[in-house]
Amino acid sequence: MSLFFNQNFPVITGVRWFNILVLTGTPAIAGYGIWSIPRSRETIIFAVAYYVFSMLGITAGYHRLWSHRSYNASILLQIILIFGGTSAVQGSCYWWARAHRSHHRHTDTHLDPYDANRGLFWTHIGWMIFKSDLRSGKADISDLKKDSLIQWQHRWYFHLLLIFGYILPTIVPGLFWGDWLGGLCFSGALRLTVAHHSTFCINSIAHYLGSASYDDALSPRDHLLSAILTMGEGYHNFHHQFPMDYRNAYLWYQYDPTKWFIALCNQVGLASHLRVFPSNEIEKGALAMKLKELKKTQDSIAWPPSSRELPVVSWETFQNESKRRTLLLVSGYIHDCSSFAESHPGGKYLLVNNSGKDMTASFFGGVYRHSNAAHNALAMMRIGVLAGGVEMLTDEAPPSQRLYIAERFKIPHSP
Repeated sequence: MSLFFNQNFPVITGVRWFNILVLTGTPAIAGYGIWSIPRSRETIIFAVAYYVFSMLGITAGYHRLWSHRSYNASILLQIILIFGGTSAVQGSCYWWARAHRSHHRHTDTHLDPYDANRGLFWTHIGWMIFKSDLRSGKADISDLKKDSLIQWQHRWYFHLLLIFGYILPTIVPGLFWGDWLGGLCFSGALRLTVAHHSTFCINSIAHYLGSASYDDALSPRDHLLSAILTMGEGYHNFHHQFPMDYRNAYLWYQYDPTKWFIALCNQVGLASHLRVFPSNEIEKGALAMKLKELKKTQDSIAWPPSSRELPVVSWETFQNESKRRTLLLVSGYIHDCSSFAESHPGGKYLLVNNSGKDMTASFFGGVYRHSNAAHNALAMMRIGVLAGGVEMLTDEAPPSQRLYIAERFKIPHSP
């Protein structure tokens, strides 16, 4: 994925002027407030609280409830969340959920409305401010079309966004403690600017930075900073693997306030039927990625040759060669210990004086019970297999290779 632009950047066919007005005018008002207006403690506290209300409307409402149906919500909770989502000024829930379902169905393809392959600028904000030659892929939104609350909000969205996005956060500080301008700039504009770009980071940064904890076939990544900014939405790799799970953070210590909020609503009867993916399958995904990382380390390590890769040597040849260098027979393998003899913990002559002999019994405890490290080091000294020799199957693989990761086949990735 290109950092900003690349050859996949779409052909621009127009500009979405209303979105540009919101996404440039709102930060301008926030900037004016930061530089010019005294900050009221009450207004800042209210701005933070209203930010949480807005973000939960997006995360628990627009996203986990209506985009993924990961739990059931009472009508009271639905009303709270729809107004919270409206206050975030990120489009109607109908529009937002439709785009998000398309994103999940067509991730990283030309049908993905915020395809990560088109660069950070496009995924972060470009797809919202420009019209292009692209068309989003189809997604099933039949349930949203039948949802009367969603359709009501979609119909009246522009009126509602003015009320909940700008007017209400200005009126509350103005009426209760006389901070009209601070309400507009801080609980209104600054709150929206942070909410916008925090959410946008899920489409951009969370497809570029972070860890592939459960699968690396596609671009989504787990990203702590995005999780902190977006009430827990940053564990994006988990979410794309298990989108119907009401949790974005699977592990108990991961930061996901939205998960805790939904669980609390379930406890008090406002939510029910919280959907979770089976832990066994989640652990399989996590294990697969850990094994993949271990496989990379494994492939960077030199391993001993197997019997199939070594020449078969007669007893006579073994005896003749052992007069010129230190060769020991262990478990049917001939080992050249010449370069190791000086470093042998038991002394050089214990090896040199037994050159040409079968030292299997001695090595396996007759003289000294050697460590795993000794077994691993000896295996790297293999140079041949004795014809007619007795190979110990347990020593075919030294200790370091007994948990060797074998890649059976690779699943082809979609273009």
